[in-house]
Amino acid sequence: MGGAILMNLAERAAATQKTYDKFRGKSFDWHGATCGHLLRSHLRNMGHKPPPMPSYRSAVGAKRALKDMGACDLTALLEGLGLMPILPAEMIVGDLAVLPGEDGPFDAVVVCAGNKMMGWHGAGEGLQMIADVLPHVKAAFRV
Repeated sequence: MGGAILMNLAERAAATQKTYDKFRGKSFDWHGATCGHLLRSHLRNMGHKPPPMPSYRSAVGAKRALKDMGACDLTALLEGLGLMPILPAEMIVGDLAVLPGEDGPFDAVVVCAGNKMMGWHGAGEGLQMIADVLPHVKAAFRV
């Protein structure tokens, strides 16, 4: 896949809004509303052509899907897709970050939506805009 696609900030914001609109109000669900699904949809909205994602319906299946894609975790998956690592402070709207997982074996991928991150968080229902996470970002990538 490789590298960032040149988009201006308005285009990046529109693509990020499209991702948000697709998952708005959806609770985390192994049947189509996970950070893996969010990731793939967002990459497509940003003009990338990510490889097909193996289907999964559980944490065990998601772990197998990562392995099938040649990655041991989500950071390795993003690196394997050829996305450019950046410092968390360099993130702009549309970039991706990896946050520590809450109660499971996985970290979480979130999308930078300006001063907040879009993703699922254990403290609330549905996809959320999460604030004050920059100190917890394990890895960040330019999309």
